[in-house]
Amino acid sequence: MVSYRMPAEWEPHLATYLVWPHNRATWPNKFEPVPTAFARIAAALSQCEPVRILINDGAAADEVRALAKDAGARIDRIELLTIPTNDSWVRDHGPIFVNRTGNAGSGVGQIALDWRFNSWGEKWGAYDLDDVVPQRLGERFGFEVIEPGIVMEGGSIDVNGAGVLLTTESCLLNANRNPTLSREQIEDYLRTYLGVSCILWLGDGIEGDDTDGHVDDLARFVNRDTIVTVIENDPMDENYPPLQDNLRRLHSMRDQAGRPFKIETLPMPSAVIFEDARLPASYANFYIANGAVLMPSFDCAADDEAAATLARLFPHRRIMPIPCTDLVLGLGAIHCLTQQHPAEP
Repeated sequence: MVSYRMPAEWEPHLATYLVWPHNRATWPNKFEPVPTAFARIAAALSQCEPVRILINDGAAADEVRALAKDAGARIDRIELLTIPTNDSWVRDHGPIFVNRTGNAGSGVGQIALDWRFNSWGEKWGAYDLDDVVPQRLGERFGFEVIEPGIVMEGGSIDVNGAGVLLTTESCLLNANRNPTLSREQIEDYLRTYLGVSCILWLGDGIEGDDTDGHVDDLARFVNRDTIVTVIENDPMDENYPPLQDNLRRLHSMRDQAGRPFKIETLPMPSAVIFEDARLPASYANFYIANGAVLMPSFDCAADDEAAATLARLFPHRRIMPIPCTDLVLGLGAIHCLTQQHPAEP
């Protein structure tokens, strides 16, 4: 019998994937600063691990190398891959890697899961190229790719690597993803392909989140028994009710052995508004790299508190704030734009 286990994000990485920005419609009227912001992410990651950047064609290569070099990247750790995409949200359309274990003769090692991608419920234009990114990467690097057969995005789940998965009802149970599947059937897919035994459900996401409530804007595992979640302190803020509800749920949750989790909190940044629209800015959208945590910053007073909290929760990793006020105009930030390739078991 073959089984799978999705490693936690803090486990060692072979590399991190990025998709170089090219879709101007994702950042309307403010695309110009976005490549520089991407270069900062690539540069920070290159201090920690190899970075594999997908580009649409060779014409982008010179721009990527120049901006990454200006940002202080280790160019020797950056690999450019010509794989066309519709957009840059590789967390959601990229491969999710799991370790395969089993009895003698069934094989061990690592595979990539290629969940179906439908642009968050067919919200944003074409997604045909994004949907086949796991297959194209498997062809490039020679890893095995398996298709579970249902719609799911990487930003909708978080795992502790020890059998527990955190997700949201507003996303995974949304009729625009898998309308014919019940909660129980979706849970069966998660258990089968991600190797989890305990599935924890939060409620709604934050204002401005076009993903219908991805968990990586709400709450994240920082170790096997600790979850950090964002809270809004202003009762008049529109994010206050859903985040308080999620906090209550977290305090009542138990792991597969019936033990409560340690719950830590991050503040919400000041509201980021563009053309009268609230954007989904959240400190929970951090990315755990080898030896570092890349944290979105939003040029507000809460940045320092968030950085201090993450430094306490990750005492052996460097906290690297990355300005994301321009990036979040695209309705996502660092975690949404990255996808880890765990080291093989």
